[in-house]
Amino acid sequence: MIRKFFATFIFALMFLIAQNVSAEPHITYQVSVQDYGWMRPVSDGSTAGTTDEARRLEAIVIKFPEGIEYNAHLQDIGWQGWRRSGDVAGTTGESRRMEAIRIRLTGRAVADYDVYYRAHVQDYGWQDWVKNGYPAGTVGASKRLEAIQIRVVRKGSIPDNYDRDNYYDRDDYDRDRYERGRHNRGRHDRYDRW
Repeated sequence: MIRKFFATFIFALMFLIAQNVSAEPHITYQVSVQDYGWMRPVSDGSTAGTTDEARRLEAIVIKFPEGIEYNAHLQDIGWQGWRRSGDVAGTTGESRRMEAIRIRLTGRAVADYDVYYRAHVQDYGWQDWVKNGYPAGTVGASKRLEAIQIRVVRKGSIPDNYDRDNYYDRDDYDRDRYERGRHNRGRHDRYDRW
């Protein structure tokens, strides 16, 4: 009887461990948009913000339990400094645009995962995908970020909506390879600590 119970317990434990190892991690993010305030949180590559409305992103909160840092470049401030999972990067109530963002994983996640992200920028549309700390957006061009998409994938994998022709290339950064985004209109009046 004890052997049967022990064998069942070991099998269940191995099953749970296998589920956790094979599961992709989830990243959740929420943005504050000009005139709308805090939008509803989205996750895993969904669009946060607006496109075709000429509204600036003013702040962002990213949550990734395995460890993440992000740094926003703001109008009249520059690079704000690295923020950790769950902290606000950017400003609210100051009518200040986010112009660029860098995102990187920390802790144990660095060895197993990459973070991919891209920004929808004023007058340019969707920029190419970047990953692991490269800037998305513009610095010194006075262009607002309008939307962002973020994905975390295992090293060696690529995001579902990734297109090798729309990937960051240092030598060709300004080329015009953008696609249209979709609206994400779930409005929140305040930042929710979800």
